[in-house]
Amino acid sequence: MDRRQFLKSGAAASAAFSGLALLSGCRQRAHAITITPPNLAPDPERLLDLPRGFSYSVISTEGDRMSDGLVTPGEFDGMAAFDMPDGLTLVRNHELNPRQNGRSAFPDQSATDAGQELAKFYDPGQDGAGLPGGTTTLVLDPSTLEVRQHFLSLAGTYNNCAGGPTPWGSWLSCEETTGRAGGRMSRDHGYVFEVPAAARELVEARPLRALGRFRHEAVCVDPRTGIVYLTEDAYDASLFYRFIPYEPGNLAGGGCLQALKIANASGFDTRNWNDQSIAQGDSLRVEWMDIEQPDNLHSDIALRHIAAGAAHFTRGEGLWFGDNELYFTCTDGGAERLGQIFRYTPSPHEGGAGEPDSPGRLELFIESPGDGAMENCDNLCIAPWGDLIVAEDGPSEQYIRGVTPGGRIYTIARNAFSEQSGYSEFCGPCFSPDGSILFVNVQSEPSRTFAIRGPWHALGG
Repeated sequence: MDRRQFLKSGAAASAAFSGLALLSGCRQRAHAITITPPNLAPDPERLLDLPRGFSYSVISTEGDRMSDGLVTPGEFDGMAAFDMPDGLTLVRNHELNPRQNGRSAFPDQSATDAGQELAKFYDPGQDGAGLPGGTTTLVLDPSTLEVRQHFLSLAGTYNNCAGGPTPWGSWLSCEETTGRAGGRMSRDHGYVFEVPAAARELVEARPLRALGRFRHEAVCVDPRTGIVYLTEDAYDASLFYRFIPYEPGNLAGGGCLQALKIANASGFDTRNWNDQSIAQGDSLRVEWMDIEQPDNLHSDIALRHIAAGAAHFTRGEGLWFGDNELYFTCTDGGAERLGQIFRYTPSPHEGGAGEPDSPGRLELFIESPGDGAMENCDNLCIAPWGDLIVAEDGPSEQYIRGVTPGGRIYTIARNAFSEQSGYSEFCGPCFSPDGSILFVNVQSEPSRTFAIRGPWHALGG
């Protein structure tokens, strides 16, 4: 479904996500965690250990020459796959800051010297060299995964961490920063940008200011309502947001940004750091409060709204919409500070007049009891068979974990390259449109994008 069709319909059905592997179940209450021990075969190439019967190919590596003549930038992060007429399309973030020009698409030179149109950059920089963050787009042969086209698609941004796909066929790329103009930067940062999956050249970077300015991490869209949900990766104090657009599908047209609040519990602390405020399986009624000063001039948006009653989260990260429910992670939440996964079920009248009578609910789905179960959950997606696919970002060995609706945790992959480069996070898990291939990034230098195939039916359930 393209933007025109989405706007014409007013709201999209779940089928609008066809090709984004969102055929989720995940409805059962997870009362207790069970752990299936890892059973991975060592990779002779020492890149990626997988279960027996699975295989991988490297689709893209930092430093490769792209079809636009530029160099593949590093720090691969969030990503999504789209089914497009000219091929399977991946749109991928690059979490680069202004000090990392050496890992940019134009290392050791300015963007102008590299022949780039600075007018399309969000921030050309005080020196005109162009900030290195942004996205690249890969167009693949759906059968062979051969790269047909690869190019810089968003430029001049800062720390593009995660984001999310939209029902109308675009990628929302999020800046994880509240950096202000000064030094190398000529503009304030901390915004969300939209990149159409159909774009086949660098797009003009336009910040979606109504979605707020904060340390954005991930985004997802409810295809029924067009409401956008957002996480904030801020240490200790962050919020969980929703954005109700004036016109579904038109995020540049403005709307109302709100923060989640637990009903009858002002400033409810979900972190469980000192006391257990919310137990695994607890389901709480929620309310939503309007965000004041969404441009966050003093970088205190979470503290202000927690004091005013919003729910208190920590390091909100991965976020994905499923079957009338969404899941998001808090990387250092929980008594062990090893991560939590929350489930939010929207009201049947989400964002409408009937919402107070039938409110949405927030559930603590998983809280990691130890690093043997899950260590600092980060990006996630929902598998075609209904399990959560979760990337770790912790201080020791890094894995991709699966989580069944009943709370069983199993292991899909291990970053074997950690032995050479130190422990590096997995990022951007997403499935191909037909659900047969899991794409995932490893951020270590050099960053790589992997395509994983195998008997997926043998893992879940």
